[in-house]
Amino acid sequence: MRSALLQSSGRPGSTVENLKVLDEAAGRAAAAGAGLLVTPEMFLTGYAIGDDIARLAEPADGECADAIAEIATRHGLAVVYGYPERDGDAVFNSAQLISADGARLANYRKTHLFGCFERDHFTPGEQQVVQAELDGLRVGLLICYDVEFPENVRAHALAGTDLLVVPTAQMHPFQFVAESMIPVRAFENQMYVAYVNRVGREGEFEFVGLSTLAGPDGVARTRAGRGDELVLADVDPVLLAASREANPYLTDRRPGLYGSLV
Repeated sequence: MRSALLQSSGRPGSTVENLKVLDEAAGRAAAAGAGLLVTPEMFLTGYAIGDDIARLAEPADGECADAIAEIATRHGLAVVYGYPERDGDAVFNSAQLISADGARLANYRKTHLFGCFERDHFTPGEQQVVQAELDGLRVGLLICYDVEFPENVRAHALAGTDLLVVPTAQMHPFQFVAESMIPVRAFENQMYVAYVNRVGREGEFEFVGLSTLAGPDGVARTRAGRGDELVLADVDPVLLAASREANPYLTDRRPGLYGSLV
């Protein structure tokens, strides 16, 4: 499955403009043969927008979800997008997967909030592994800081995730996560990892780009630079099966030794 990574911060504070950016990117991705388009963390509204996070937050089945379902259907590709999700009085930092026929397949709420900014504006999610089947692949969702906890990615590996999609808002000076940690996560857990970042300065943050899709051999199949960019790479289930056969980390585990970890 060809995957398109949309590295962009869009127009912070404007869902209307960000839907336009998504629509245009979906057209380019579909024309290049992509079956999946992934946006960064909080792409729908912007990240560093303060109290506008709560103002712009919508339910998982809200108006913007409907608009993205229409975009996905019209262009014939699935979409993962980051957004602030409202559920009653709570607001979550969420990512949703919508299929090419407009169905909402999976919705994930970020479980590990980073820094005072996120803890002031979001409620942490409680479900570690969220997955859906897409074109014969088991797709899992995490968000940004979540992937830096090896336990989260290993839980996905044990649950059979083939492609782990990680919308992110990775900021300076932590670019080593995109450059080094993501390929290692892919290798040690024998999966593909799509890590899709924001770019440029936004409020107090400087986002570093460097979006990548890493394979189970630890090799980056594509890597963006530091500006707005749409990059593509293929997720190959044949290579994935061969790599898992050659690198039996999961079958060689000895869980009885790991009790002290929890």
